[in-house]
Amino acid sequence: MAKSWMDARQDDLEERYRAVRGLTEALVAPLSDADATVQSMPDASPAKWHMAHVTWFFETFILRDHVADYQPYDARYAYLFNSYYEAEGARHARPLRGILTRPTLADIRAYRAHVDAALVKALGMLPQSARALATLGLHHEQQHQELLLTDLLHLFCMNPLEPALFDGPSAAPVDLPGPLHWIEGREGLVELGDDGRSAFAFDCEGPRHKAVLSPHALAHRPITNGEWISFMEDGGYRNSAHWLSDGWAWVQAEGVEAPLYWKESDKGWTRFGLDGRQPVNPAAPVTHISLYEADAYASWAGARLPTEAEWECAAANISPTSGNQLDGAGCPRPRPAGDTTNLTQMFGDVWEWTGSAYRPHPGFRAAAGAVGEYNGKFMSGQFVLKGGSAATPRGHMRASYRNFFYPHQRWQFTGLRLAKDL
Repeated sequence: MAKSWMDARQDDLEERYRAVRGLTEALVAPLSDADATVQSMPDASPAKWHMAHVTWFFETFILRDHVADYQPYDARYAYLFNSYYEAEGARHARPLRGILTRPTLADIRAYRAHVDAALVKALGMLPQSARALATLGLHHEQQHQELLLTDLLHLFCMNPLEPALFDGPSAAPVDLPGPLHWIEGREGLVELGDDGRSAFAFDCEGPRHKAVLSPHALAHRPITNGEWISFMEDGGYRNSAHWLSDGWAWVQAEGVEAPLYWKESDKGWTRFGLDGRQPVNPAAPVTHISLYEADAYASWAGARLPTEAEWECAAANISPTSGNQLDGAGCPRPRPAGDTTNLTQMFGDVWEWTGSAYRPHPGFRAAAGAVGEYNGKFMSGQFVLKGGSAATPRGHMRASYRNFFYPHQRWQFTGLRLAKDL
């Protein structure tokens, strides 16, 4: 399961509960019932499904299991809103979540309000194990807040009208960043994984373990849109020499020619965001790229992707609450690095692909029961991303945090930072 704020006072946990749940409500405030119902692809989920699933988590693992005589709001919801917990029984097929026109968005809001009232009332009576689950549930909801935004982005992009969900701030002119600076990383024996200093960590972030790093360096910032355009203009998507075999097959099969959401016109490249279609900012970090694309760019640039261990060691002494992350309802927008030559842009803006497979740390053991299915069973065929994005709620991130996706996926705010051997 997770290490958590086991000694947190009731009012602290209640305050955080209200804040996290309130942000979800603020994010969905502009949505119609139709906006919240439609599913644009099997990898994405409707907004109201996200809203209901995280609520089902609190209702099931805390209220049902730890509050005497609690009765489910609607017993049918367990089938609709279970995601992948085999121990909790059968569930509605993931690719078909978008056919659930009922319950309505108003019904889901009523469900959330009912569970919120019951959980807040119960907080003072919950055992520490249930309070730990409540903390896990809050971090779980923060993950779904980011997924909700990126799923809505994909949905709105599929609409030929390309509507904007949020007003975007005026894009002030920004100077292009200078050339990459290379920062030498630690070498030799290092310790990685959750070190116990964070108030919370998911189970897959531990246990703490040792690894050996060879001499290497990391680029001081992520790769920009302008640099990516240079890759494209040099035939990056047409030259098989830079691509992994699976990546080249994916490019050929999908006809990929640019990052997701980009279009070219006689006025140059544009990108679609939750603020509508806008010109590509050449100074901002490139985003919505797959591992295949990130690896091909690194090869073209004469470099490579960092390993998870290299990235984590570099970020260990940088505040995870720094950087451009989600502070409230609005349009997430990756920002230029600014005038710096230090490793200051490690958190926020874009999730950074690593070259490391998402596999268990030495000594990892999944917790018993349904919550033990949270991370461990997905440790196959996926790659680790680090650092969070402009859509990651602030306070959710750590250097040891392990996001993971399949190598072809790119509807998240995914980018890259280069590494090289010394």
